[in-house]
Amino acid sequence: MTFSEFRHRLTEILPPLAVRTLGLARTEAAALGAFLVTAMGALLFLELAEEMAEQGDRGLDYQVLEALRMPGDVGDPIGPWWVEEAAADLTALGGISVLSLFTLLAVTYLLLQRHRGAALRLVLGLIGAVGLSEGLKSVFERERPPVAYQAVETLNASFPSGHALLATVFYLSLGTLVAQGLTRRREKAWVLGAAVLLALTVGLTRVYLGAHWLSDVLAGWCVGAAWAMSLWLAAWALERYGRHREARLAR
Repeated sequence: MTFSEFRHRLTEILPPLAVRTLGLARTEAAALGAFLVTAMGALLFLELAEEMAEQGDRGLDYQVLEALRMPGDVGDPIGPWWVEEAAADLTALGGISVLSLFTLLAVTYLLLQRHRGAALRLVLGLIGAVGLSEGLKSVFERERPPVAYQAVETLNASFPSGHALLATVFYLSLGTLVAQGLTRRREKAWVLGAAVLLALTVGLTRVYLGAHWLSDVLAGWCVGAAWAMSLWLAAWALERYGRHREARLAR
């Protein structure tokens, strides 16, 4: 039996809704993937928030923080001095000042290329990420790790990590924009992988430097991924609607 025959037989057996779903999965795999990331990010964040409310900073959060400190000196992260210096440099990639500058440069370039929708998406992504970060922090009001553990200065509440959230939104949004302009899957995978790596690096440095509990960073990644993919889905839906509208007008 050939693949075409198998697919035809499958459409005869399955209900119409399942057939349409399979067809969508085959033709719009990226959209389904973005939807799954959005849904899973939201669900995992709710799970983390519930667990944080019940356990506070006990359990795994505290164990990870202790494991990243030199025995007998909670203010000294493990590893040689240059690792701490590198972490302090890399963590700035998720700071609002650095990301605002990156956004300004990227938006300016996109406007010069007449990609107004993509530019708007980056701006909305960063503004929404800041709003989500500050809003959720004010809701949960979780305290940071003890000051003795912190290798960098901190300002506001701890849950979720603003650096992890903002970095995830910006780098994922920028990565998906760049990947859309590429044709080879290998190149797309590299760009998206680099975006994910940057977001992960920023989050891990926040835990290493004692600025956040591990669950703060996990929550920031979840919210950031959900928001970034929500924006991608909105842009995809608008583009799809525009193509269908042009096709109807042409007919």
